Amino acid sequence: MEQSGSVPAHLVHRPDTNGRSTLWRNWSGFWLLGLCNNFAYVVMLSAAHDILKKQESENNTASVSGTLSVDFQGGNSSNSSRYDCNPVSTAAVLLADILPTLVIKLFAPFVIHKMPYGFRVLFCSIMAATSFLLVSFSSAVWMSLLGVIFASVSSGLGELSFLSLTVFFSRNVLGGWGSGTGGAGVAGAFLYSGLTQVGLTPRVTLLIMLVVPVMMLISYFFLLDPPSSLPQWRNKVTAYEAVGSEESERLIDGADEEEKSTTVHALFHLNVPEEWTVGPLTFTEKLQVIKGLLKFVFPLGLVYFAEYFINQGLMELLYFPDFFLSHAEQYRWYQTLYQVGVLVSRSSLCCVKIRKLWALSLLQVVNAALLLFAVKYQFLPSAWLVFVIILYEGLLGGAAYVNTFYFIREETEERHREFAMAAASVGDSLGIALAGLAAFPVHRYFCSL
Repeated sequence: MEQSGSVPAHLVHRPDTNGRSTLWRNWSGFWLLGLCNNFAYVVMLSAAHDILKKQESENNTASVSGTLSVDFQGGNSSNSSRYDCNPVSTAAVLLADILPTLVIKLFAPFVIHKMPYGFRVLFCSIMAATSFLLVSFSSAVWMSLLGVIFASVSSGLGELSFLSLTVFFSRNVLGGWGSGTGGAGVAGAFLYSGLTQVGLTPRVTLLIMLVVPVMMLISYFFLLDPPSSLPQWRNKVTAYEAVGSEESERLIDGADEEEKSTTVHALFHLNVPEEWTVGPLTFTEKLQVIKGLLKFVFPLGLVYFAEYFINQGLMELLYFPDFFLSHAEQYRWYQTLYQVGVLVSRSSLCCVKIRKLWALSLLQVVNAALLLFAVKYQFLPSAWLVFVIILYEGLLGGAAYVNTFYFIREETEERHREFAMAAASVGDSLGIALAGLAAFPVHRYFCSL
């Protein structure tokens, strides 16, 4: 590519190809950002359950807010159902957690470009820290639920922002982000359980977790090596604005006719990223991009619908009374193995890429149908087989997530890529929300038997 020595340094688009150390820094930075973005969400849910238990005598809804952790230690808490049901489906807290994220992902992509990335990361870190503080010092149910909402807002805004951010870096950082988000589930569950197991109170454990939002800030502001085109603290300018800037006017005024032509040509076409040249996307263009994303969003949403229908509608009902693990322990291992599967497959992008996203969706639907019939007719012989199926479920879900965004990045025009990555993130949240709604009648039906 032709270079012009008279183009200001801040207008030169430097690709993220500064050597192995930069690639490693950026991969590690996105891994930590993925971990921190989902970590607060995972840990805070379990902590909310523990703290809400203390408020149970003051407000009966506390038990509803903590159902994600599912306390079966009291045995059958609702009726004489053979499924040993909890009074309320675990889908109740799922909806409370996912709806704020869904609303953000539906509307934020149309306006979020007006907020530079530095401010977004600060906002997400503050929201995550606030969620920890609200739940740890909660004195009423509404405070704990508000903490859940703050964590959901932080996670949802963070996900669409960091996915958009990946387009400014080399494509390998998407694998780091995916692996980090997968690691958050495993690390969050184990760390919270471990700290409380050794005798720390949930409140103290949550206050220790305040290090996570700080890690997010360090990862973004000090570990990443961003290109000069990244809109850090202000919106990126178009080439028209660049040509009209004071510095560029001085360059053009002080040059002869040939140099003027070369400088203007460079400003418009050579060293300025394509999206700077023509300005931001219009609303109509964004709708066209969304139309092209449907082939990715539908399979992703279907995978997550089947996945969370299993996790929140069926997993609690897959109980084996004669197994050596209690009901609570069986459920915890289901959740743990699911998170392990997600971690492995979200870390697999460097090794294998799967273009047939619909195949992953259909396989996950088969999983959901199999386990639905297993709950109905109880033909599975042991929890060991369920462990294998749940691990496989996590592998499918994680693979669908990272491959969806990898191929969106690869197949979308450069100018549309940043918006496309943010807009497509609604797919998993929409599937999760629909799964939560579907899980209620299923839970009610089986528990009434």
